[in-house]
Amino acid sequence: MSLEYIKDYYCVPARIGGRIKYTGDKQPQYGTIEGARNQYLLIRLDGEKHEPGSYHPTWELTYLESSALGEQSE
Repeated sequence: MSLEYIKDYYCVPARIGGRIKYTGDKQPQYGTIEGARNQYLLIRLDGEKHEPGSYHPTWELTYLESSALGEQSE
C-alpha cells in the first residue's frame, strides 16, 4: 500500500515531509512523515535518531498544516 492509498482510504492529508502531533503517549510529541509501509505511516518523532516508527493514520495523530509549522508549542 502506498501513501496515496492511505490518503484516499483513511481521508487524511498525509504527505512525505508532513508534520504531525502524536498524542498516544504521556506527552504529545511532534514528528515528520517519512513514508508508508502497508497501511501504516512511517514517522520519525522529533529527537529520535533510530528508524522511523509505524503509526496508524487515524490513531492519536493530528496532521499539522504547513502554515502552522512554527506554532508547535502547546
